[in-house]
Amino acid sequence: MERGLKMWYVTCILLLTYVQSPVHGEQQVPCYFIFGDSLVDNGNNNGLATRAKANFSPYGIDFPYGPTGRFCNGRTMADIIAKLLGFENYVPSFAIASGQDILKGVNYASTAARIRSESGQQMGARISMDAQLGNHLTTVSRIAAIFRDNNATGNYLSKSICSVGMGNNDYSNNYFMP
Repeated sequence: MERGLKMWYVTCILLLTYVQSPVHGEQQVPCYFIFGDSLVDNGNNNGLATRAKANFSPYGIDFPYGPTGRFCNGRTMADIIAKLLGFENYVPSFAIASGQDILKGVNYASTAARIRSESGQQMGARISMDAQLGNHLTTVSRIAAIFRDNNATGNYLSKSICSVGMGNNDYSNNYFMP
């Protein structure tokens, strides 16, 4: 029974990963905010003093722009979700998001990130969950400055979607380390 559930889970993940949406309809949400670790980091660690970087080959060999800071050879799950939500472009990383770009969303994820701020120091700099939430507050302030109306800002953000994927580093890199 357990093996069957695992196979079903793997099949669902593979389908979500490789199935392209044949429908090119309207964007489902105004913006998409992404919090997480290496599974969804799209370049936030590139400018940090850390060993946890992926902005060099062979990373990105199947990505149209080459290495970007994603810890994979192509798109992350967040990229795929954004595409399925109807976004035409990739959600920018907080490190490079500016101006009107933030109205489509921001990716705050950081490789080696932890829920606990004090965890993971052995890798060097990383953006913990607390820091990612602080970056989100900065983005919300910038969006409010664009709209110049708190009600309009609140209405816009209430239609947005967020994804959070973090915690495995807290467990594996603390529990298994001496």
